[in-house]
Amino acid sequence: MRFLPVNTDALLVELDGLEQTLSLLDSLTARPISGVVELVPAARTLLVSYRPSAVSAAEIVADIRARGRGERLAATGRLVTVPVRYDGADLVEVAGILGVTPDEVIAMHTESEYTVAFTGFAPGFAYLTGGHPALDVPRRLTPRTRIPAGAVGLAGTFSGVYPQASPGGWQIIGVTDERMWDVAREVPALLQPGFRVRFVEAAASVRSGVSAVAAESRPTVPERSAAPAPPAAPALRVQATGIQTLYQDLGRRGRASQGVSAAGALDHSSLRVANRLVGNASDTACLEVVDGGLSVVSVGDTLIAVTGADAPLTVTLPDGGSVVAAPYQPIVLGNGEALHLGTPTHGIRSYLAVRGGFAVPPVLGSLSTDTLSTVGPAPVAPGDVLPVRAVLGAADAVALEAGTAPNFPTANEEVVLDVVWGPRTDWFTPEALRLLCSQAWTVTPQSNRVGLRLAGDAALARDIAGELPSEGTVVGSIQVPPNGQPVLFLADHPLTGGYPVIGAVASHHLNLAGQIPLGARIRFHPVTAFGELG
Repeated sequence: MRFLPVNTDALLVELDGLEQTLSLLDSLTARPISGVVELVPAARTLLVSYRPSAVSAAEIVADIRARGRGERLAATGRLVTVPVRYDGADLVEVAGILGVTPDEVIAMHTESEYTVAFTGFAPGFAYLTGGHPALDVPRRLTPRTRIPAGAVGLAGTFSGVYPQASPGGWQIIGVTDERMWDVAREVPALLQPGFRVRFVEAAASVRSGVSAVAAESRPTVPERSAAPAPPAAPALRVQATGIQTLYQDLGRRGRASQGVSAAGALDHSSLRVANRLVGNASDTACLEVVDGGLSVVSVGDTLIAVTGADAPLTVTLPDGGSVVAAPYQPIVLGNGEALHLGTPTHGIRSYLAVRGGFAVPPVLGSLSTDTLSTVGPAPVAPGDVLPVRAVLGAADAVALEAGTAPNFPTANEEVVLDVVWGPRTDWFTPEALRLLCSQAWTVTPQSNRVGLRLAGDAALARDIAGELPSEGTVVGSIQVPPNGQPVLFLADHPLTGGYPVIGAVASHHLNLAGQIPLGARIRFHPVTAFGELG
């Protein structure tokens, strides 16, 4: 058992294999450690996120070591039957790899009972174990750019079902019409850790060689809440949104068992301050605006505030006149008055709060929109009318003193981010560790809320060339794909990843990371030495 650093509020427990990992998960679920907020199991690791104010990494390590390596609890969860049409694009190839016929592959897949070991990759995607021991096939050498929802696949000894259309490298042997993920259900994920699963051949299945990947799958509906009907008043009517405007709050933690990441605002501090300015609770949802361009008209009288990126604010009056408004201050908009956010000079994301908050139905307890998994309200669009909740017991609005706004970077600046080494620092050469911190990394246009894709003059070389089994990742993780150009994960990152993480941006610099514009350069400054914990 190894304990590896991940960040100042997370660590990774590495075990001998899946059974030991699930045994530890069972133990920590039955007897939780106070202060631990999230557990993300994977093939042979368990990611443990915690509140440093409540428990230390050393205390967690000591507790887990004292538990030893017990036997896994017997699977007694609900049994889910999944009918499958076995006409997948890779069925014949899988049979060839195993040296059997396609019918024998189907028989092996349907004769065993599986158990949901853990979830990840996408909401509702369950990694299933316990199948026929002969069903052990490698992932495809070249992943497909699109696999339809409902595709049933194999990878190594795992079986799984794609909950939504997405890229993927699993070997596809069939397709099911069962919905793995549906936010209309009380529990959206059909398969939960500990559930038992049996695959059965669909009665109407005709294996005619039709590819389940090439064929059109049923249309997939983004997992978003329906747009509410425009209210009489008060509200904000959207004229323009710029590049992207989303509802965001502090995220939806505690959903890892369903494969759902927290998402949430990329700059928590700016969101909290915006809410403070209008008298809301600090976690109330705001509009997160990328690179300015948002224009809204007040329907009725509203009190708003804009924080985050240093963007010019203009209020246009009903008679056509205009006045300049100040960021980081409460702004009263009368009926018919419009606010426009210009292009920021510093930073990239602005946060608009309205007194009372937005009267929009939450999705899984949050208004945050996860752009990777499409969980949450739909992106704000021109013509939308955003209803505002009535003020019930809100605090008084607060005016801040001049100089309160942070000094965010410009596109021409170099930003220094503190880094915590781990968990896979030792997978890289000493020269790669030196390069990560000595050269500047440019934020490329391919960056988004999932992560900042970085480009440097020299690539990071690995010392260990083997394949890393997927393991949990956190916001701030610096993952290094085969091309050696790192990706800095932001709020919408996947729960698990299969490329090694060389380090992570320290928690106290995550808000800053979310405000770095495209074209800016990043230098990483290590604040820890790499080594096992405990």
